[in-house]
Amino acid sequence: MKNTALLTISASLSALSLAWATPAYAQQSNAASTEGNRVSDDFHGTDDIVVTAPYVERLDILSGTSAISGEVLADKTRAQLGDILTSLPGVSATSFSPGASRPVLRGYQGNRVAVLTDGIGNIDASNTSADHAVTIDTLTVERIEVLRGPAVLLFGGQAVGGAVNALDKRIPRSIPDEDIHIDALAGYGSAARDWSGGASIDMPLTERVIVHLDGSYRNSDDMRSGGYVLSPNLRAEVLDFAAEEASEGHLEEASEARELADQRGQIPNSAVKSWTAGGGIAFIDEVGNLGVSYSIYDTNYGIPARPGASHAHEGEEPTEGEVPVTIGLRQYRFDLRGEVNLGEGLFEKLRLRAGYADYTHTEFEGDEVGTVFNSQGIEARAEFVQNDLGGWRGASGVQYQSRDLEAIGAEAFIPPNTTRQLGLFTLQEYTNGNLDAEIAIRFDTAKLRADALGLSRTFNNVSAAFGLGYHIGDLKIGANISRTGRAPAVEELFSNGPHIATQAYEMGDPDLKSERAWNGELYARYETPATAFSATLYTNRFDNFIYEAETGDIEDDLPVFQYFQNDAKVWGIEFQASQRLASFGSSDLSVDGVADYTRAKISSGGGDVPRIPPLRLLGGVELAHANFDLRGEVEFNDDQTKTAAFETPTNGFTLVNASATWRPFGRIRNIALIASANNIFDVTARRAAAFTKDFVPLAGRDFRVTARVSF
Repeated sequence: MKNTALLTISASLSALSLAWATPAYAQQSNAASTEGNRVSDDFHGTDDIVVTAPYVERLDILSGTSAISGEVLADKTRAQLGDILTSLPGVSATSFSPGASRPVLRGYQGNRVAVLTDGIGNIDASNTSADHAVTIDTLTVERIEVLRGPAVLLFGGQAVGGAVNALDKRIPRSIPDEDIHIDALAGYGSAARDWSGGASIDMPLTERVIVHLDGSYRNSDDMRSGGYVLSPNLRAEVLDFAAEEASEGHLEEASEARELADQRGQIPNSAVKSWTAGGGIAFIDEVGNLGVSYSIYDTNYGIPARPGASHAHEGEEPTEGEVPVTIGLRQYRFDLRGEVNLGEGLFEKLRLRAGYADYTHTEFEGDEVGTVFNSQGIEARAEFVQNDLGGWRGASGVQYQSRDLEAIGAEAFIPPNTTRQLGLFTLQEYTNGNLDAEIAIRFDTAKLRADALGLSRTFNNVSAAFGLGYHIGDLKIGANISRTGRAPAVEELFSNGPHIATQAYEMGDPDLKSERAWNGELYARYETPATAFSATLYTNRFDNFIYEAETGDIEDDLPVFQYFQNDAKVWGIEFQASQRLASFGSSDLSVDGVADYTRAKISSGGGDVPRIPPLRLLGGVELAHANFDLRGEVEFNDDQTKTAAFETPTNGFTLVNASATWRPFGRIRNIALIASANNIFDVTARRAAAFTKDFVPLAGRDFRVTARVSF
């Protein structure tokens, strides 16, 4: 189906030559800025790398971009967004549980990473706490983009780590050639007996009106790990406790502790069940377009218990993980997207994007309701896109966000609160021969209130970025610098109470100041038909860096995690390369690699920033043919011993994966059967960025089969 995506200030990035040279799992945009290198952004009909995130024309000038779609996305689809993207450079995941995982970019997570749906916020509560799921349907989304570097400040000062943009088709972007178009995906994974399927239908009603319907379903059991469920450190603590109980004659307690320490295989209470449904309609003609959509996201997932954590409601005796905690979540969402062509004057187009979401999730303790979170939010933005005038391009706009959040129950760790934010931004870009320049400025004002506490805070922040890039043949080198500001989030300010899902007592600080940072990048990118590489060195210098760390105290029988503020220094590297080794008729043999590393320290003797991913190296060999692809890869993650106080170290691990894709009709038709084997040697792996790493390892050996069709 021809489905020409609307240019969002992202007119296209060149990538046809890069699409095969860069490994499919980690497509990196290295576009040149000349007009002749631009390609259509019809990402149904081409393998080109096209960034479609709104408001940025060519993000490669100020930052790197990566994207996954098509068969690669189909093979990597998991229950949560964070676990899909971890093979991309600089990307890890929170991996709280199989049902809740957000992306980690350059070591940053939570409020420093913007998670977007078609260019605006996801309007859920996933940034409030690591146990909250991301409400993006990974079975019907057709493309996911990772945007890094200073230019991402256009999505808000909170996006210093970067942004993740998921694109779906709920508001259609073009009129299809067919009377009806169907996309479908179905798969099975052995590690959690994970059955999943999703499908969408696009159908034109008239020459200018098209409707869209989609739905998905996923059902997975408790996930199987490769070894002991508990980490070596935590297992040793539990065995010491068992020995102590045995010495005191408490044989039953000692036996239960030993049984817990020796638990391996399935991770208890890690099952996920979810379904989604959505539909949209759009009017499209030469003057512009207007579309709306409505969707439902529903999920139920378990929260694995932290060994040793106990908590009692007032007047009750504490229990030792006897009652499983689960979360039932549902979001209703309305979206609008519009565009008006303004002609050949100063402004080319006016673009509108808005969303409203009604969100509820309930934390159950067994069959009893523990805490209920209710959230209603609105986000809207409008931008005027400038015509290209003598090498100048740009866009200017306004963004508004509003959220009302309340937590109800005996363990409501955060009071009812409201957040109102308004942002004004402009992006200006200039090209002269081999030189590219870009400047971006943004002003944000945010007001956060917790009336029950009698507290109200207002923050004003100005962010700015400037970058230069220079082309030397096939090589591009550049430097970027930015100054960003981020207002504290409501959970960082107002939290104060037990949170049963995280099994922690969480404490905010209502006196926190705005977090500000100087950010810099140096990069080099090279691209030929046979070779491609990208290398980036980045650094961030924070004033008033906000972080959550364990204090060592116990409150309500739970470990205390508190938000602190101090200066901090962060630096890191990202590297990605691919090389074609040989060609055999219509087949190409290539190798590729990814490396990334982040170092983050609190100033003035504050130690290391918690939950930072270690050095990661990934290498692969791929044989590509019109009818099939064969790939093998090895991923090495180093030990993480640079940890915060009371944070345990994380053992390194090496994963070996393989996959085969068969296209019975070649690349001209979107029908593919994919078989993959992940973690072939069944090793025990834990993410250093995960809050639950000591008792929720990653999946063990996992055989997956996936079918993807589009006709």
